[in-house]
Amino acid sequence: MLLTDKVVVITGGAGQIGQELVKAVIAQGGIAIIADVNQEFGERTKEKLSQQLETTSIDFIQLDITSKDSIITMIEQLNRRYGRIDALVNNAYPRNRNYGRSFFDVEYADFCENLGLNLGGYFLMSQQLATYFKKQGEGNIINISSIYGVIAPRFEIYEGTSMTMPVEYAAIKSALIHLTSYMAKYFKGTNIRVNAISPGGVLAGQPESFLKAYQSHCMSKGMLDQSDISGALVFLLSEQSRFVNGQNIIVDDGFVL
Repeated sequence: MLLTDKVVVITGGAGQIGQELVKAVIAQGGIAIIADVNQEFGERTKEKLSQQLETTSIDFIQLDITSKDSIITMIEQLNRRYGRIDALVNNAYPRNRNYGRSFFDVEYADFCENLGLNLGGYFLMSQQLATYFKKQGEGNIINISSIYGVIAPRFEIYEGTSMTMPVEYAAIKSALIHLTSYMAKYFKGTNIRVNAISPGGVLAGQPESFLKAYQSHCMSKGMLDQSDISGALVFLLSEQSRFVNGQNIIVDDGFVL
């Protein structure tokens, strides 16, 4: 058990990837906090996973990562319940209804709003949790980025489909990797670690032509299952990585090579 009794906050924990991250924390003896903006869905997810995993170590707390008041309330509540918070996993992906349009169709206001919601939300969460971690004397922040924060999009794999790679996504995920290294260095001497994980594409019912084109750039598997980043998460959350700081771990079956 690598995470025994560690209190781990997972933003967007009720989502598909978030649920896999919750499972990974529970499997290693930790306490997983599902932090999600949708209270009804979050509570249902907590009950579902608690029954499925036969555990009482999953908690839910409503959270808006773009609201300082919401974040402070969450910290205060968790501190009262558990007496500590060991780690933050920035996994939520807030966006407005116009997110994901083709490049020439993106409005400036939408571009700015989506960067503010997502990258801004990650900054605000990290800032407020780091304030708590400094007082606590230690802490751990893990940002979920992407392969398209590392390399330029391979637009050719989307040909013949209705899919695209949103410009907002590339801007957010690349900035997040640099924000990770910035914070790691800025927090020097505070015993706060900051790292990122950049997953490859995750299976979600994409067209067969896209999957084939995507796999041609990989070493074996191609698109990932949602659980495939769990190992990297557990490593970064555990003491096994206590001297890993400011790094970005790419989990992509070689797609970026």
